[in-house]
Amino acid sequence: MGFVALAALGLAAFAAMWWMKLDRALWSTVGAALFLGAIGYAWQGRPLLAAAPVQHRATTTAIVPEEIAMRDMLFGRYTQDSAYIMAADAMTRSGDSSAAARAVLGGLSRLPRSFMLWTWAGVTLSADADDQMTPPALLAFRQAARLAPDHPAPPYYLGLTYIRAGQLAPARAAWMRALALSPEGADYRREIAIRLAVLDRLIALPRDAR
Repeated sequence: MGFVALAALGLAAFAAMWWMKLDRALWSTVGAALFLGAIGYAWQGRPLLAAAPVQHRATTTAIVPEEIAMRDMLFGRYTQDSAYIMAADAMTRSGDSSAAARAVLGGLSRLPRSFMLWTWAGVTLSADADDQMTPPALLAFRQAARLAPDHPAPPYYLGLTYIRAGQLAPARAAWMRALALSPEGADYRREIAIRLAVLDRLIALPRDAR
């Protein structure tokens, strides 16, 4: 029922903008805000469950340096968007994956058209769900790809998230697209090709040997 109400709210908002004859340039901003709200609801909204105290994870989580270097190649480091991603890294290292996801979603409230933050929302939302590809995470990756259809980062991290979820076939498809979108001579193109070759070898192994 909650999702029906959310859809009705979205339709009402766009109907109101059409009736008031607002500039179409504002529509995408409003749409991004509604989309962010939908992801937040799908991630945290459980209207039929009784209230319960939040259980925070106490374990720490290491971040692989090679993946940080890869991210810097794909995204760049010193950007407004990257400040929120680095904040999420700090939360991840402390073992609080929920806080990492909140840090990225907080960045999206300020930068709703950042494909970098939408991509990282997919990563952190999946990590907060024990590395499963959840509907909110998939929605975030799709929004990132919509905002930057020619950038390899959204399909690369979509594939990485599928791998962490144990879904190798869709991971390979995503990485094939990431490689196809990578320009010749880019440092990250070689890295994606190497990772794709390793994934192919893994897929070729018998299932019980993986």
